[in-house]
Amino acid sequence: QVQLVESGGGLVQAGGSLRLSCAASGRTFSNYTMGWFRQAPGKVREFVGAIKWSRKTYYGDSVKGRCTISRDNANNTMYLQLDNLKAEDTAVYYCALDRDIGTMIYGNEHEYWGQGTQVTVSS
Repeated sequence: QVQLVESGGGLVQAGGSLRLSCAASGRTFSNYTMGWFRQAPGKVREFVGAIKWSRKTYYGDSVKGRCTISRDNANNTMYLQLDNLKAEDTAVYYCALDRDIGTMIYGNEHEYWGQGTQVTVSS
């Protein structure tokens, strides 16, 4: 059974940084793309960024320049570093797995999802 488990969320101050982790288990994820999404109350889900197996990264416009996504393929883990936090970064952050980067960025459905971790930025 495939599981994605996010961790690292919590309450952080504006201007600070956060680092989230997403650990995948249950199968081999060779050539899978991993991605981060977020959803704030009353808003649609937003693409944050993604990283291919090759470690090529893609970022959403709202976090570009403040976000770094990395992955440890040996341990099936992905990381999200978000700097210069703003109140509008407050959301539940989800990780996802998919085979195709196009589907990850533009699609609505993905093969696997995590349960989400809450990030609250206080001003």
